[in-house]
Formats: sequence, structure tokens, C-alpha cells
Amino acid sequence: MEPLPDVATLVAIYNQINQYGRTNGMALRLVGSGQVEYSMTVLPEHLSSPGTCHGGVLAGLMDSALGAAALALAFTEGELVSTVEFKINYLHPVRLHDQLVARARVVHSGKSLVVAEGDIFCATRELVVACGLGTFNRYPATKREFRNLLFPSADDSQE
Repeated sequence: MEPLPDVATLVAIYNQINQYGRTNGMALRLVGSGQVEYSMTVLPEHLSSPGTCHGGVLAGLMDSALGAAALALAFTEGELVSTVEFKINYLHPVRLHDQLVARARVVHSGKSLVVAEGDIFCATRELVVACGLGTFNRYPATKREFRNLLFPSADDSQE
């Protein structure tokens, strides 16, 4: 197989295919190897009660950020990741129109597992509203749908 594109290109491809992130108005930015920022604005559809964001929205943002950090590292070795487990601590309520930035980084990269930690910062009120830790399984990026994205000139007859 031909060499992988650079990580920034792979992250750009991921942004194009990530329906969940796009649907929720999330923007992913690569900070460095195994480090990302995911940002979003709390919209009316994210509320669980008048003016307060549903915790599941924060959990989704946290899982996305932790996973993207693990993915940014795994991409360098032609691998993908899937969530095995993650934990989130909610520290402050999040409100309508809050600007959120989830910052995540890989803290351990083993043969089969990657561990990432992160926090969600509310830029509107300048405080950390949640923190989390996640474990991700690494596996080769040989699934057909990803192989075609990562290696557009790959011959499908080699299955």
C-alpha cells in the first residue's frame, strides 16, 4: 500500500465524513500529534431545560475530542480508533449560546490501547465546565470505506 497522507490531511478528511460533528456545529482543529481542540456553540436544540445544555451534548463533545486526539495519533501509524470507555465529570452548568472548546491530548499510547484526557472550557464565562478521560482501541485502517478515503488510488481488487 502507498504511504499515508499527512495527519493534517487525514483530519481534514475526517472532518468531511464526520456527520455527528457537522450536525452539532462542532469544528475540529489539530493542535499537534495526539492533541486536538473541538469547538462548538450551545444552540437551542442542545438544551434539556430552559437555558441549560443537556449533559449528553457535553458527553458527545468530550467523547469526540478524546477520540479525535487518539485518532490524530493513530493516523500516524495507519490506524483508526474506537471508544472502549470514557468518563466525564460535569463541573458547571452550560448555558444557551456558551462558546465551548474541548481540548484533548493523548497521555498513553500502547500496542492496542490509547488513553486520552481532556477538558471542556467555556470561553464565554472563562471556566472549565467538564473534564474527562477515555480509552480507545487501535486497529488497522483497512476497512474498505476508510481505505478508499485514505488511499484513493488503491486497487479494490486486492481484497
